[in-house]
Amino acid sequence: MDVFDLARLGPITLRNRILKAATFEGMTRGALAGDDLIAFHRAHAAGGVAMTTVAYCAVSPEGRTERRQIWMRPEALPGLRRLTDAVHAEGAAASAQLGHAGPVANGRSNRLPALAPSARFNPQAMQLTRSATAADLERITAAHATAAGLAVEAGFDAVEIHLGHNYLASSFLSPRLNKRKDEYGGSLANRAKVALGVARAVRDAVGDRIAILAKLNMDDGVPGGLRLEESLQVARWLERDGSLDALELTAGSSLLNPMYLFRGEAPIAEFAATFKQPTRLGLRLAGGRFLRAYPYEEAYLLDSARRFRAALKLPLILLGGITRRATMDLAMAEGFEFVAMARALLREPDLINRIRTDPGTPSLCTHCNKCMPTIYTGTRCVLA
Repeated sequence: MDVFDLARLGPITLRNRILKAATFEGMTRGALAGDDLIAFHRAHAAGGVAMTTVAYCAVSPEGRTERRQIWMRPEALPGLRRLTDAVHAEGAAASAQLGHAGPVANGRSNRLPALAPSARFNPQAMQLTRSATAADLERITAAHATAAGLAVEAGFDAVEIHLGHNYLASSFLSPRLNKRKDEYGGSLANRAKVALGVARAVRDAVGDRIAILAKLNMDDGVPGGLRLEESLQVARWLERDGSLDALELTAGSSLLNPMYLFRGEAPIAEFAATFKQPTRLGLRLAGGRFLRAYPYEEAYLLDSARRFRAALKLPLILLGGITRRATMDLAMAEGFEFVAMARALLREPDLINRIRTDPGTPSLCTHCNKCMPTIYTGTRCVLA
């Protein structure tokens, strides 16, 4: 299997096996897709990826991490249709990442209560999240189905359901965050009900009209969080249900340990500079407890992902530390159907075309992670 071969993903055919992973673009003024967001994704499509992922399309207003993010509603469709048309014109496919931020949401920014499995304090919003009721969860599950239908109308070829990073569905999976005593807490089967229910609702809504992917944490990277063995069981249940066409394997908690996913340098000073006092001072003094530095290496999630590859027949997408043709070839040799890239493409959107021409092409990404704080002003590589 060659990474530049044509690839089947559910009902669609992709020009190769390289995906642009979801990275919040910070370009959605008014919670709508505009020229900046369209140009961002057009550049990645022109640069050679098979599919680019729009992040992040919340399924409801309170499901945004903050109020400028897109939430899926009829008013968002004209801009999103312009985006998918632009991506298709460059020969690539477009995917919409759908999800609910749950405890990661800034309720103060959204002017709506943030929801979580159990009430907890959110230091960014300086307020408590609210424990989601059964009625909330039914509404949010239905909202995923509605959002997927709107994605079809907007011309997307796929949707990616966000089941990772301690967003709402992921937070229910976490024993550390989910202290409930009802049918959504306790056993893994109970904690997985939100994730499984959302995936099934999306499949029932769109059928085989578009591809359905999900991004699932293999490991939250925090004490008491979701660990690999439980995540693997959730993946087995998702596979058995038949709701997904592929699974993208990720790790880390946007809420508690984001660098567990990103690896490399921890940009504490740069993050602190984006906030007002006293938050700025607090981040400078104690930011290392939240933004912990982990060494970067190529394919740093591969060892964990191998466990999923050995246990599942479902197509899998390898994410994390993929910047070279040799790493892509390794992923194909290990049985992964796709690879996903993010930071390296922020610096060089045309990297894939150049790797195709010259397999020895190196990435210029230094894994400094200074791109991370730019999500507030327009995601970009500060070195480009």
